[in-house]
Amino acid sequence: MAEALPILYSFRRCPYAMRGRMALDVAEVQLEHREILLKDKPAEMLEASPKGTVPVVVLPDGTVLEESLDVMMWALGQNDPEGWLQPELKSETDALIAANDGKFKHHLDRYKYATRYEGAVSEEHRAEASKHLETLEARLSQTPQLFGDSPTLADIAIFPFIRQFANTDRDWFDAQAWPGVQRWLARHLASARFGRVMKKWELWAPAP
Repeated sequence: MAEALPILYSFRRCPYAMRGRMALDVAEVQLEHREILLKDKPAEMLEASPKGTVPVVVLPDGTVLEESLDVMMWALGQNDPEGWLQPELKSETDALIAANDGKFKHHLDRYKYATRYEGAVSEEHRAEASKHLETLEARLSQTPQLFGDSPTLADIAIFPFIRQFANTDRDWFDAQAWPGVQRWLARHLASARFGRVMKKWELWAPAP
């Protein structure tokens, strides 16, 4: 009998799912990929994780990982061949990711989806979100990645959200004086790993 594999519920374009898939890929975790639509979530996923967000990983022992950073840390705890986990950088890494997932994501959502938020003015939220890009630029003007020459957890956790910000108005983004951020983002988007995790999957459906 084949050994049970972890199950990943994912939605291709979700930046949280992207960073989870990147960590699962580098860790070479064998899993069952279940691609879903967020507007039509399968009952099996909601039973495992009622909050209904992705990524969700269900381990063979029934443990459920339902936060993207938990998925990343679990995967890298299995195998971290490229050294994304740098314990000596933990406090700085945590602070950068918290700024990304907190204030920046708040303004990103209201920049990209202003019509969904009463009173939101897209350009005002873009200006506030840009402060995070300036913080990143201060680092990336000095080194190719946020903590030196090689990617770490922070780079992989953050770049999918910068991708989303950039794609909201690509001409505007490309015109900004953020050459370090622009090179960094382009490098990640062109990577073979990103290409793998962004392949198009057939939508999963339970066996009849």
